[in-house]
Amino acid sequence: MNSEKLIAPSILTADFSNLAQQIRYLELGGADWIHCDVMDGKFVPNITFGPVVIKAIRKVTTLPIDAHLMIFTPDAFLEDFAEAGASSLTVHQEAVIHLNRTLTRIRELGLMTGVSIIPSTPVSTLLEVIEIVDLVLIMSVNPGFGGQNFIPNSIRRINELAELREKYKLNFLIEIDGGITINNIQEISSAGCNVFVIGNSIFGKDNITAATVELKNLLR
Repeated sequence: MNSEKLIAPSILTADFSNLAQQIRYLELGGADWIHCDVMDGKFVPNITFGPVVIKAIRKVTTLPIDAHLMIFTPDAFLEDFAEAGASSLTVHQEAVIHLNRTLTRIRELGLMTGVSIIPSTPVSTLLEVIEIVDLVLIMSVNPGFGGQNFIPNSIRRINELAELREKYKLNFLIEIDGGITINNIQEISSAGCNVFVIGNSIFGKDNITAATVELKNLLR
């Protein structure tokens, strides 16, 4: 079982007028990755940003940039995100027809390879690709907006995925995104989660650095 515990603040709810400074606050708090939610207004009901913003983030931090592509036809943009400086690319099982080919291409680009599923998609649908991914992202809210509450049965889904990882002797990271707070992060961690994507519980606080430190300490 992979025992890494990483905090990946999501900039979805950050102050974009002061993004470089906010990322600096995350670094001071010990953030491990910067999570970028890329939305196209089609796969999810919101539009955010693309490779240009990732390129700008890469200029102000050396932290890994975790790009979560909540978009249809991500294949058309994989090279663009790689060139912009993304460290990992996660695509959605529900949005990609030829998932094995897409994941293989991400690996060919030299990036960490990720696949994500929304709350209504069974974990079992990933069986045919979990051997070729570096991380699996479980959405614990319905994607599209920040500030939503954690869906409780996400714990069961993490458990199920952790059991598959152990059964097949794999080492992929389990990532969780949505509704994570100081009140549930330890239970989520105990279920087998490795990477915690956190938005409002960091950027919704007066002190971004202190909020990051507090959440990291709960994982020790």
